[in-house]
Amino acid sequence: MRFIHTADWQIGKPFKYFGEKETILRHARLKAIETIGHAAEGHGVRHVLLAGDMYDTESPAEKTLSEPLARMQQFTGVTWHVISGNHDPHRANGLWDRVRRLGVPANIRLHLDEGPVDIEPGVALMPAPLRRKSEVKDLTEWMAAASSPAGTIRIGLAHGSITGFGSANEAGNPIAPDRAQQAGLDYLALGDWHRTMPVNPRTWYAGTPEPDRFASQENGQVLLVDIPAQGAAPQVTPISTGQFHWRMCDENITCTDGLADLGARLRAMPEQSSTILRLSLKGALPLSGRTELERLKGSLEAALFHLDLQTVDLVSRPSLADLETIDFGGVLREAAETLQAMADDPAITAQERHRAEDALVQLYLMSTAAASDGVKEA
Repeated sequence: MRFIHTADWQIGKPFKYFGEKETILRHARLKAIETIGHAAEGHGVRHVLLAGDMYDTESPAEKTLSEPLARMQQFTGVTWHVISGNHDPHRANGLWDRVRRLGVPANIRLHLDEGPVDIEPGVALMPAPLRRKSEVKDLTEWMAAASSPAGTIRIGLAHGSITGFGSANEAGNPIAPDRAQQAGLDYLALGDWHRTMPVNPRTWYAGTPEPDRFASQENGQVLLVDIPAQGAAPQVTPISTGQFHWRMCDENITCTDGLADLGARLRAMPEQSSTILRLSLKGALPLSGRTELERLKGSLEAALFHLDLQTVDLVSRPSLADLETIDFGGVLREAAETLQAMADDPAITAQERHRAEDALVQLYLMSTAAASDGVKEA
């Protein structure tokens, strides 16, 4: 048995933080469905298992409801098996009843009730759909008591969090870590955690095919799963599907030269136009270094799809040369020293400190601009 395991599409997810680029990110999630379909065709796969959260919300707009169905329908040689997740639970008169009223394409099977389902001769799918956002009970428990003819390949499909596995999950929905062994499953396909990872050789999280957050999954993936025969160890191969890369970079900066080195490394980063980068800086820079930081920021914003620059832990420390630059008749020098004293005052809030540091930087920039204009006039 060969199939593709995927999860957590979350179609319709908003990306308001990205402004006018939001539409591009929302479309990328739909494009990932087509990438999965082409991967299935290319690998001779007849079944794709979606382990919950096809939609991001229980009340998507009608257009959002139809968009993934239309894309799956294109791949007529592939059957898509779908269960509900914590973002799109199956409630009475809810989301999935709306989907049914729209008309479910023939190659999409909604598994909204628990119980074994034959998807191929000798292959039983055991779905555990969610009916609430958060369940206290392990909805995969029934699989252990479900019987199958001898030699049947048993595949579990569920959405939730493996207990005791160090998850920062969004909801409850506990799943026993040894469920595959207890229930005699050849493979347990899981969704909910947005990163590709094995729990054990027969239990995997597929991750998301198109990343949607930092500190989760950098590149989108699905899993190609081969089960040679009942009882044989599954062969699991990740397949890249994502268009965008969510990367994080934490740097401690202590001098302008360190900033230059960081800039060189970041400009050598691959796939910049499809990279969403959170750059977190800490340490201290002279005021002249903040000028270089602004240049680096502009350069990265032009090259990357999106830059999220975090400087809350980066402080400005004027050097003697910085203060000499600001020293126009002593008045501005006094203002700079006052602002620096404010920034160093442990009694003020972080917000007040940043305001003082920003004012220092602006004062420095004004002074350097004035000095430059003076040189030009001379």
